[in-house]
Parts: sequence; structure tokens; C-alpha cells
Amino acid sequence: MDAYTGFAEVYDMFMDNIPYEKWCGYLTSLLSEYGIGDGLVLDLGCGTGTVTELLAAGGYDMIGVDISPDMLQIALEKRERSGLPILYLQQDMREFELYGTVRAVVSICDSMNYILDKEDLIHVFSLVNNYLDPGGIFIFDLNTEYKFREVLGSSTIAETRDESSFIWENDYDGKERINEYDLTLFVRQEGDLYRKFEETHFERAYSVEEIKDALSMAGMEFLAVYDAFTRDAPKDTSERIYVVAREHGKKRNGE
Repeated sequence: MDAYTGFAEVYDMFMDNIPYEKWCGYLTSLLSEYGIGDGLVLDLGCGTGTVTELLAAGGYDMIGVDISPDMLQIALEKRERSGLPILYLQQDMREFELYGTVRAVVSICDSMNYILDKEDLIHVFSLVNNYLDPGGIFIFDLNTEYKFREVLGSSTIAETRDESSFIWENDYDGKERINEYDLTLFVRQEGDLYRKFEETHFERAYSVEEIKDALSMAGMEFLAVYDAFTRDAPKDTSERIYVVAREHGKKRNGE
């Protein structure tokens, strides 16, 4: 799993079109619907901490886990400015460890698509189940195969800003169901000098049935799947879906 390196420096700049407040509002509405209005929450694959900060500002006690030290450095700078008591841990989500259990785990911005092997995905789900409180909730999103095949496909996206530019080339392998992102970045250092970064990222498409099966094999209870930002069932043309699952196997107090 490749870590963000050069892209971390300009990630927030190029993601400024993402309505994070809206995404977080949808996420918190799901958490509240399943009884998680406060308490300790893990943001798995937290990146630069934008959603982690929003959840912390909304009253949750937050832990953020990400594999990239460059992304986490930016998250730490945000924490310093906000003063919010967020714990950040640099860990691979396939091997993450916590000091105890949490009420909920969230993972958005298609972090789960970065798990390319189904056995690894099952293992991640098992770790989530292990670190959730009895009856705890797991909410994550996924890019769909439709998006990889029909929207991204073999497209090339380019954008130029004053401080940086990027070329983003997509190549979707329908047989393996893996999308390859080749990123070329030019980041201004000083004056008119730019530094070039090249990164390659991979995401895998999973069907809803594969996700249900992986959750079951990990011992979790599947609860719901939604077309993103709605309470509707996914459509054939859904580009992003949200999945809700529950911890299974631990006994609640009094049981």
C-alpha cells in the first residue's frame, strides 16, 4: 500500500472541491441513528485529518490512524491550530493496534478501496470488530465499480494552480477490478522553481455481496448499505456507497 508522499503537501489544495462539512454531517447522522452521539471514535485512514477535526469539533473523542507520515504531519499541524485533543497514530490499517476499544470506527474517502486483497480486507474488518465496543458501529464508504469503469475509466485529469499542478492518469483493469492512478505533481518550492513528484496508487472495486461476505467472515454484522449521502439503496449508477456494520461477538454489560 503506497503512502502519500509528495501529494500530501498539496492534498488539501486539490481536494478543496470536496464538501467535507456535508460529508461529515451525513456521517454523524448515521452515527446518531445507530446510537453513537458521542464517545471515542476511530477515523481509519484519516489522511490530513479534515474529517477527524470536524468530528472532534462535533463532540467526539477522536483517534486518527494513517499509514502516511506526510499526511499525518499536516493533520498534526491542524491539531496544533485547533487545539482539539486528537490522538494520531501512524499505522497501516491492515495491522493497526489501539490501546482499548472505541464506540465507532469510520473510514471514508474510499480508504477501503486501497485494500487490494480480499483476505486483507477480511483481516481489516476483523481488527475493526476486535477494537469496537460491544455493539459498536463501523461506517465506511467505497468507490463503486461503475465509477472506476464508467466515470474514471482511462481518463486523464489535469489541473494547474499558482502553487502546484498535477496530471492524474487513470487506468481501470476490468478483469482484476483494480484502478491504477498515476500522479505527476509539480509543487512550487521557491520563486519559479518547482519540484516534481511521481506517485502510483491502486484501488480495488468490491461488489456489495463481496463486502457482506467479508464482514461475515470477519465476524461482523452487516446492517445497511446506502447510495452515498442518502438513505436509498445503491443504484447501478451509484459512484460511492456507504456501508454500516455492527460489532459482533462481545457481550454487553449485564448479558
